[in-house]
Amino acid sequence: MNHPTPILLLPGLMNDARIWSPLTTAIAGERTLHVAPTQLHDSIVESARDAIAAMPAGSFAVAGFSLGGYVAQEVCRQAGGRIAGLGLLDTGARADTEEVKQARERMIQAVDGAEGAGTATFVQVAQGFAARIVHASRLQDRELFHLLLDMASNVGSKGFVRQQRAAMNRDDTRDLLPRLHVPAVVVCGREDQITPFSLSQEMASLLPDAELVAVAEAGHMSILEQPATVVAALVRWLRRVDAATARHGERPASA
Repeated sequence: MNHPTPILLLPGLMNDARIWSPLTTAIAGERTLHVAPTQLHDSIVESARDAIAAMPAGSFAVAGFSLGGYVAQEVCRQAGGRIAGLGLLDTGARADTEEVKQARERMIQAVDGAEGAGTATFVQVAQGFAARIVHASRLQDRELFHLLLDMASNVGSKGFVRQQRAAMNRDDTRDLLPRLHVPAVVVCGREDQITPFSLSQEMASLLPDAELVAVAEAGHMSILEQPATVVAALVRWLRRVDAATARHGERPASA
């Protein structure tokens, strides 16, 4: 009897495990799953190393949202033949441009630079960021914004700074993606302003076996804005992963 493939889930910037709650609720009890934090290190490499260490022996699928997508790609680089599938949500494969690095540095300084007022400043940064990451139709969704701000508070200002440093210093992974011969899914909100859909198109074109999903009426937070559409895409992907694993057993993710 074939067992469902374990899955590693990686949250994005200012997110905790709740970013994945639409999926984890849908597949609860179906397979082994682990949501690894992404705010403990200022290095994508270190975050990936810790996440891999938390997984059971053998092959597993990995999915990352936003910053977690950068970590997921590094997991694929480090874990090699253990990777059974890759899911990338609202993320990209390119390294930061100098302009983006400068923007991240300004946010870091806004949080780090106010002695005695760091918490209030972080709340302001989180509130400003939240308004940029959802579709215009969701700007009055108080429940969604409460969740976004509560997750940001849980990550905290120090975790936020570590995440920004990690993102600024990450490698370009476009060279890696063509070597990942496993079922993949690339999901992006059609109106994502943070990691535009063109980045997802690029990743899907580089991956040998990827489904590209454009989520209508969604910004950067596609999994929370349109959970039914995103969960359906992820469930389809997991079925492909399980089928490939059943056919081939454990196989290398890179050629």
